[in-house]
Order: sequence, then structure tokens, then C-alpha cells
Amino acid sequence: MLKKINTFPTMHRLIKAWLESGVMDDGQFFETKEGTPQGGVISPLLANIALHGLEQLAVDYARSLKGRKRENQSSISLIRYADDFVILANKKSQIVEMRDLVSRWLEKMGLELSPSKTRIGHTLLNPIIPEKESEDYKDSGFDFLGFNVRQYEVDDNHSGKSSKGQLLGFKTLIKPSKKAIKKHYDAIAEIIDAHKSAPQAALIAKLNPVIRGWVNYYSTVVSKETFSTLDYLVYQKLSRWAKRRHSGKSGEWVANKYWNTVGGNNWVFSVTRDGLVAETLISHASKPIVRHIKVKGTASPFDGNLKYWSSKRGEHPLVPTRVTKLLKEQKGKCAHCGLYFREDDLIEVDHIIPTSVGGKDRYGNLQALHRHCHDSKTANDNSKTFIEKDELFTW
Repeated sequence: MLKKINTFPTMHRLIKAWLESGVMDDGQFFETKEGTPQGGVISPLLANIALHGLEQLAVDYARSLKGRKRENQSSISLIRYADDFVILANKKSQIVEMRDLVSRWLEKMGLELSPSKTRIGHTLLNPIIPEKESEDYKDSGFDFLGFNVRQYEVDDNHSGKSSKGQLLGFKTLIKPSKKAIKKHYDAIAEIIDAHKSAPQAALIAKLNPVIRGWVNYYSTVVSKETFSTLDYLVYQKLSRWAKRRHSGKSGEWVANKYWNTVGGNNWVFSVTRDGLVAETLISHASKPIVRHIKVKGTASPFDGNLKYWSSKRGEHPLVPTRVTKLLKEQKGKCAHCGLYFREDDLIEVDHIIPTSVGGKDRYGNLQALHRHCHDSKTANDNSKTFIEKDELFTW
């Protein structure tokens, strides 16, 4: 690890001290003879450093295959997040060879693949397969970071396309994994069971952060059906919770006490005070699904290309919020000329209707323009006998 980091002496000594420092647990000190403590703040960073270069192993292997190098490189991928990774290839033989290469690469650092977490399988469920390979297709797709990735056979109208625009005959869908769904529901059920006699408001306060965090994580994939199913299961659990508290009351009385109509939505688990809804339980299905936007494989939010990241994410720590929101809404293009903003362009925030003639200072009346486009628009506005003062953001 220290050899791989190859840093200056002071940092070298500091990291070495981290690796040898031991761990405190419940007030007791324990020596660490190897590795870093699980859950330690430095462990994920050190894991990334230790496994740096694994992706290049896949690239080198692809280049070594016979045939066209560019096609080989695009057909073999290694995707890694900390110490979890997936290898994708067109042939089972290539996957087996890559597994052996990775095992030997890890062995040099005293690491090994976890047998219980390592499997070889197919991403596509195909009913017409050779008998000897039937086991490989029994459980198609794979779980990664709480997601299930799988391909489904579809007709040409719904088929995905290759990078060359060719129909593939299947569609790739990414959903929350069954294990992640069960873990989430179990966490909700545990909270409800632990608050059998607690006020409804206290239960809602405990449940909302759990639900909010989970739906935010899965809101970029195919989750709508899962969200609706979870809402139904949570409703059933809460219904039993409410009826147990008022065993002598009718179902209608219990429903009226704990569920209300909020914003046109019926059966919202909520608390009312003085006839007004005060606290409501977050619904899984109320979270809108917003597809993940692909970015360049080598791009980083801190690589200096602020325009690129602002238009992709709608936020950047070094760019004003107003500018990033406009860039995302305009998909990185100038609202006047329609051309993409380049890294060295100057961007100015313009009021579509000048404030001097009653234009409002709100997003609906704002647009991001090139400086020269803004000058052109302002000249046109001046010809209409009004002049405005606008914000300037210099890149």
C-alpha cells in the first residue's frame, strides 16, 4: 500500500501510522495485525488506492485478444466501486480468464476474491439454450450496489440499440434488488414495532428519513412499481399498528383518525391539529423517477470543466446555484443562439423581460446567455426604449 501511494515522507509516515494504529471498540484497545478497521473513515480511500489499476487490467486483456482492438475494448468492461466490481464480456471463456487474471493480480497484495460473493452468470434470460449451459441461465442478471441489472427479450419496437444504432433484441432494466427491498421493508417494520405506543407524530418522524433516503437512492432507475408495492406493504403494517391501539373501535373510526386526504391524495398517514394536516408520512411512489444522465468515463466534478458538470448535475460547489440551474434547464446551451457553452465562454444571466419594464427576478424570467449574445439581446431591448441591469458570472 505504501509503495503504491508513493508520497512524500511526512504523508508516508502518517498513513503508515494509520495502518498500524489499532482500533478502539467500546472503550477497549485492540491491535490490528493486518488490514484496516471496517467502517473506519480512511478505509474506503485506502481500498480505492489498493485496487487502483484493476480497470487497466481489463483494458490490457481486451487489447491482447485477437481481432479488432477497438471492438474488443468496448466488449469487455470492469466497473468498480470501492472493493465491489463487475466484469462484463460477450463470452463465458473471457469472464473465466478475467477472473483468473484478477485473482493473480489481487494475490500480489495479499488479497483474494470472496467465494461467496463471486459468481459467473448471464445478463439475458434466453429460453432456447444448450442443455449444458442451462444452469448459467437459471438466475439471469446480477446485483450490484443494491441494484439488479438484467436484460429482457423484447420486440423491435422496445429494443435497445447498440452504439451503431443496431437493434439488440433486448432491453436492459436496472431495478432495486430483492435483497435491498427486503432490507428496507424490514427496517420500516422494525421501527413500527418499536413504536407501538408512541404518538403518531413520533412514528412519522422516525419513518420519514428512512423512506426519503431510500427513494432518493433508487429514484434514477426502474423503481415505480417497487415504490408502489412498498407503499401497499407499509399501509398494511400501519393498519395493523393502528387497529392494535384501538381494538374496541371500528375500522372506519381508526381510518378516520390516522389517515386523511392531502392534496387530492387519499389515505395519507398523517397527523391533524386544529383541523389542519401537520405531519404526513412520505409516500415511496410520490418520488418522481428522474433518469441518470451519463457522463464521460474520465470526467470528474473537480476537473475544472464547470460548465459540463453544471449542465449535467444542475449543481457544482464552485458555481452559483442560479447559473447551474439555468445551465441544466437549458441543457448546456445558450438560450439566444442555441449553441453549447464551451469551457472558456463567458456566461451572463439575463432577464427575459427586463426588470425596468416589470420583469420579475425569478427563474421563469431568467436565461443563461453568451456574453456576445447578451449584448445583442440588450441592443435589441434598447431599441424598444428600455435598458436593464443583469447579473454577470465570469468563468
